[in-house]
Amino acid sequence: MYAVIKTGGKQYRVRVGDLIDVEKLPGDEGAEVSFEPLLVVDGDKVASSRGELDGASVTATVVEQFRGKKIRVFTYKNKSGQQRNMGHRQSLTRLKVGGIDLKKSGRGGRASKGAKQQKDEQTDEQTA
Repeated sequence: MYAVIKTGGKQYRVRVGDLIDVEKLPGDEGAEVSFEPLLVVDGDKVASSRGELDGASVTATVVEQFRGKKIRVFTYKNKSGQQRNMGHRQSLTRLKVGGIDLKKSGRGGRASKGAKQQKDEQTDEQTA
């Protein structure tokens, strides 16, 4: 079973027990974070619509907050002597995926016809 989650403008494919590095999230080490999955695949079953994923969640635990490897950026314009050297280190959060929960909510998008008729009957009794 795996899920696709979105955080920091990127999408990640995760399984239970995976360690992933994402853009910095608030929370200290040991804090629990949950995400709403965009897609859940369980064997042959694929859940991707809003109705199927309603109530589904992916939980993860913050393992550490750290800074990534330094990236060197060098710009150069020919024949003008213009050069610029910069560096960048992204702040990251390492997460350990604890569980993928595909809960089915008991409610549908709309009330059933029987429930609507019962509600109408109750209002008729109250007005009489």
